[in-house]
Amino acid sequence: MAEDAGYDGVSDQELLARHVQGDPDAFGEIVRRHRDRLWAVALRTLGDREEAADAVQDALVSAYRAAGTFRGQSAVTTWLHRITVNACLDRARKAATRKTAPVDDTERLEQLLEPHEAASAPAERNDLHRQLIEAMGTLAPEQRAALVLVDMQGYPVAEAARILDVPTGTVKSRCARGRARLLPLLSHLRPGHSSTEENSSGRNRVEGTSVPSATEASDVGLPHAGPTDSAVAKGGGGRA
Repeated sequence: MAEDAGYDGVSDQELLARHVQGDPDAFGEIVRRHRDRLWAVALRTLGDREEAADAVQDALVSAYRAAGTFRGQSAVTTWLHRITVNACLDRARKAATRKTAPVDDTERLEQLLEPHEAASAPAERNDLHRQLIEAMGTLAPEQRAALVLVDMQGYPVAEAARILDVPTGTVKSRCARGRARLLPLLSHLRPGHSSTEENSSGRNRVEGTSVPSATEASDVGLPHAGPTDSAVAKGGGGRA
């Protein structure tokens, strides 16, 4: 959807205020601006397209209803990410108690692959993808969320802390523990990568090997965020 020229130059915070005041299209514009990143975070946190779409939908409905409580103490995008991550954590905890189907189930794996790859992806790529999803699934939901934000989405630790509503030290601790648990499971997915190697930009890393970034993860089959995903698009500006 093309950007509404009427919202050119209008800040997210102003859009939220207009929504609260009754503008029927303002919230839809907020969704248009942020849905791709919210979708990417949800998908990589939950590892399941249907669960991720439902989590984003839940988050957008919650944000729509709670817009009047926003006080501007953080950026609108931080507020939206916090609501989305909380929705993902709720679903991850519920899934853990339900003892969901194994992640290497063929049907579920195909749902995680890019649509054009489901039938034709090389067996090696499928295997790497399965290993990555299985490894992430061994982490506690809170560790998984921290690693997704910092290592895979590239958010600075301070921003991840604001999204998760925890101290920066907690984010660093969760990332370090998550990486320590993932290291023996994922080190072979990054040939030639040393546990002491720094990210080329030097940012967002604490000591220890990071999980694959968004780009690197896509190379082993981690699903991309799709701007046209119908399950997410249905959340755009919908009425609660």
